[in-house]
Amino acid sequence: MDVRRRPVKTPNLEGSVPEHQLRQLNHSSTKAVDQNHSNAPAPPSPQASDALPLPLYLTNGVFFCLFFSVAYFLLHRWRDKIRTSTPLHVLTLSETAAIFSLIASFIYLVGFFGIGFVQSFICRAPHEGWDVNDDNERFLIEENTRRGPCPAALDLPLCPPPKVVDPALVITPMLEEDEEIIKSVVDGTIPSYSLESRLGDCKRAATIRREALQRMTGRSLAGLPLDGLDYASIFGQCCEMPVGFIQIPVGIAGPLLLDGREFTVPMATTEGCLVASTNRGCKAIYASGGATSVLLRDGMTRAPVVRFASAKRAAELKFDLENPDNFEKLAVIFNKSSRFARLQSIQCAIAGKNLYIRFSCSTGDAMGMNMVSKGVQNVLDYLQNDFPDMDVMGISGNFCSDKKPAAVNWIQGRGKSVVCEAIIKEEVVKKVLKTSVPSLVELNMLKNLAGSAVAGALGGFNAHASNIVTAIYIATGQDPAQNVESSHCITMMEPTNDGKDLHISVTMPSIEVGTVGGGTQLASQSACLNLLGVKGANKDSPGSNARQLATIVAGSVLAGELSLMSALAAGQLVKSHMKFNRSKQDLSKAAS
Repeated sequence: MDVRRRPVKTPNLEGSVPEHQLRQLNHSSTKAVDQNHSNAPAPPSPQASDALPLPLYLTNGVFFCLFFSVAYFLLHRWRDKIRTSTPLHVLTLSETAAIFSLIASFIYLVGFFGIGFVQSFICRAPHEGWDVNDDNERFLIEENTRRGPCPAALDLPLCPPPKVVDPALVITPMLEEDEEIIKSVVDGTIPSYSLESRLGDCKRAATIRREALQRMTGRSLAGLPLDGLDYASIFGQCCEMPVGFIQIPVGIAGPLLLDGREFTVPMATTEGCLVASTNRGCKAIYASGGATSVLLRDGMTRAPVVRFASAKRAAELKFDLENPDNFEKLAVIFNKSSRFARLQSIQCAIAGKNLYIRFSCSTGDAMGMNMVSKGVQNVLDYLQNDFPDMDVMGISGNFCSDKKPAAVNWIQGRGKSVVCEAIIKEEVVKKVLKTSVPSLVELNMLKNLAGSAVAGALGGFNAHASNIVTAIYIATGQDPAQNVESSHCITMMEPTNDGKDLHISVTMPSIEVGTVGGGTQLASQSACLNLLGVKGANKDSPGSNARQLATIVAGSVLAGELSLMSALAAGQLVKSHMKFNRSKQDLSKAAS
């Protein structure tokens, strides 16, 4: 039981009551009050709204109408009496009833609307001679309005231990109106997905949905945070039917010295050692003079699939689309979808009588999936005029290819294609990375190149590029599922400067990032983008923020590859993970 204690220093009430007597008086009065209360719950006090056995709004309406109607009646009657010189105190039966009705309705209205207003002034009124700015006096004023602790609270050893209640059985107190909505969601009368549009309050909708879910499943969501997220910011763009949000730690690696600029890289992850390892790679790159990057290509793709009655007819459209004379006309139609979308190329592939059309376009600072899809739809609508027998089977036919490992992305690229390199000095390899240049070169050949080839890897010629990509994607509001193609990476290592130093590079053809739209607009993710200096759209050079973010991802992957390969070459991987990423228990005893 939580026992509220008074401050040590208490006021003396203008010097009339000593401090120890005031404490004794308060203690005695508290005990006397508690002895007069039984353990049974007190009956609810009568409310003004209990005057009639009707719903609250009907009761209020009745007394409002009664008050004004009888007041109007009496004013008219008294005006007639004044005109006829009749004494006002001479009352008829109807006038007497009207006066009683006026008094009754007045008492009801004051009781319903006025008591809380008056009590708020009474509770805030300072005592005479008390300084309301004194924190101790304000504490006593508030304390004396509360009910004192139970007698057992004054003798803590006699208090029974608190009962442990299963959180799943705890029902959160809800407003009466919300309780009715919860019951409607539970019995299926109100669809859960419609709460936001019905209530107009996204936070309230999430609270009601969460409580309804707990009641339907009988399982608690006590560990899932609800407060602290702006639910209006995710409505209609990031997540449907929310009941809370997940907490993911965000660490920082760096500074990463890339192209002459320093970046502190935010990484959202629950994997121990990942941020520390990337940070060590950043340190080695910084000590060696930094890394450089080159953006090779920037174009998002979308590939619809259309069907014809014959393969010959599908080939006719293929030749028409790939004809250079038609490109400008199609580009004008495509670019109408956005002021940032610019069609770059059209590539076609045939499978029987089915035609797959891969459109590629620049998308400014947005990742661009929606932008390119709108442009594709414009072109398809236009082509329908010349090819009325064309049947559009799907706006995406997987020749794009999105969120799947695909050779077309590995070879031709999707999103931003970046290569990043650095020369790591020999002394840095020895002192910071704790290994040697020949060991790194040999391990990279055996693991990242030959080992990945043996495994039949598709774009996976690296140590752990997806680790860094995913951590940065979550922190900066990217689509985490696009780590599939964004993690395509080949890591190359070779000796340079007569074999003394190490040349390391990562080539990543499909980094799909944006700095506007989607999750980048949320407060936390926006803050991480701001940390990197790429928040929002670049007004001076549209698309440069997204391209800068892509190079930062590649530079961070370079740091992560360098550090992990060094840990493997030095035999430090298991030791570091046992120290920082596992519980400190004796595994040998646990095994025995």
